[in-house]
Amino acid sequence: MAITDFLAVSDITSAINACKAKDSFNAKMFFKTVGLSKKSPTDIERVFKILDQDKSGYIEQDELQLFLQNFSKGARTLTAAETRGFLLEADSDGDGKIGWEEFSALVKSS
Repeated sequence: MAITDFLAVSDITSAINACKAKDSFNAKMFFKTVGLSKKSPTDIERVFKILDQDKSGYIEQDELQLFLQNFSKGARTLTAAETRGFLLEADSDGDGKIGWEEFSALVKSS
C-alpha cells in the first residue's frame, strides 16, 4: 500500500514544495495541502499505518523525523524543532508519541 493509492501525486508535490525550507513545516498546512483532511477516516488510518513504520500503534519521534519521506522519497527530514513542534501539537495525552486518535484529531482539525 502506497500513499499515492489515495492521495494525488500533484497534491503531495505541492505539500512537499511548500515546506522545502528548514523549519518551515506546519503539520496542519501539510495535511490540508496534501488533501488528507478531506479524506475518509479509513484513508486517514491507512496513512497513519504507513507512518507507523515499526507497527507499534504509535508514531514516535524517530518516525516523525522521516515524516516527509513517507510522502516523497527525496524529501528532507524534519528538523529537531519541527519534530518537537509536531509532537507537541498532536500528542494530547503527553506520552511522547502520537496514537491513532491523536493523529486523526490533528488531521481533521486541519
